[in-house]
Amino acid sequence: MTPSIIAIDGPVASGKTSIGGRLADELGYLFFDTGVMYRAVTYLALRYLGSAQDAAAVAELAARAHIDVRAPTVADGRDSTVVAVVAAPDGVTPVEEDITWAIRGGEVEGSVSLVAAIGAVRQTLTEQMRRVGRRGRVVMVGRDVGTVILPEADLKVFLTASVETRAQRRYEEILARGEDRNYKDILTNLRERDRIDTSRAIAPLRAAADAVTLDTSDLSIDEVLAAIHDLVAVR
Repeated sequence: MTPSIIAIDGPVASGKTSIGGRLADELGYLFFDTGVMYRAVTYLALRYLGSAQDAAAVAELAARAHIDVRAPTVADGRDSTVVAVVAAPDGVTPVEEDITWAIRGGEVEGSVSLVAAIGAVRQTLTEQMRRVGRRGRVVMVGRDVGTVILPEADLKVFLTASVETRAQRRYEEILARGEDRNYKDILTNLRERDRIDTSRAIAPLRAAADAVTLDTSDLSIDEVLAAIHDLVAVR
C-alpha cells in the first residue's frame, strides 16, 4: 500500500522543497512545506501588530489564527494554497483570506526567523500542521516533521548533503534569479543556520530513528526521486 503520509526532513538547501514538490505532484498528493505556516503567522503579525517583535503578542495572534494548506486552487504557479482566518476579539465574523503569495514578500522574509523562534508559536503551529498532515495523501517537508509533527508518518526520509554542496546549490539558485551574492557568505550563513537548527532546545534538527537518510551530495534530483519512489514501492 502506498504510504499516505510522507515526511521529508533535512537541513537548509538539502533539496527538500524541490524534491518534495515533485514527489507530491507525481503521486497526486498535497505538497506541504511547513515553513509556509511560519510565514503565514509572520504575515499576520506584520498586518495586525505592525511587527513581529513582541513575542507574547505574536503568540496570542497565532493562537487566534486558523491556517490551512490545500491543493492549488488557482493555476498561477503556486504549489499549494495557503489560507488564514483570524478570530476577532470583538466577535466579528472572520473572513477567510488567500495569503499564498502575500507570505512570500520581502518583509515577511526578513521577520520569519523571529516568529519561528517563539516557542508558543511553534507549539500552536505544530497542532495545525498535524491537522493538515493527518488528512493523508500528503508529502510534508520541514526540519522536524518525522520527529515532532508527524512521528507516525508512514515513510520518513531525511535528506542531507555536505554544507559546501548545499551552499553551491543556493549560490547557483541566486545567480539564476539574476541576483548577486558571495559564495563564501552563503556558506557561512548555512553553517550558522545548521548550528542553530541542530542545537535549539525545541525540536532540534535530527533524523528520526526510523527515517531513511539519503545523502544527495552527488545525486541529481531525478536520482533522489527514484530512490524515494523505490522506498514508496516497498512500504
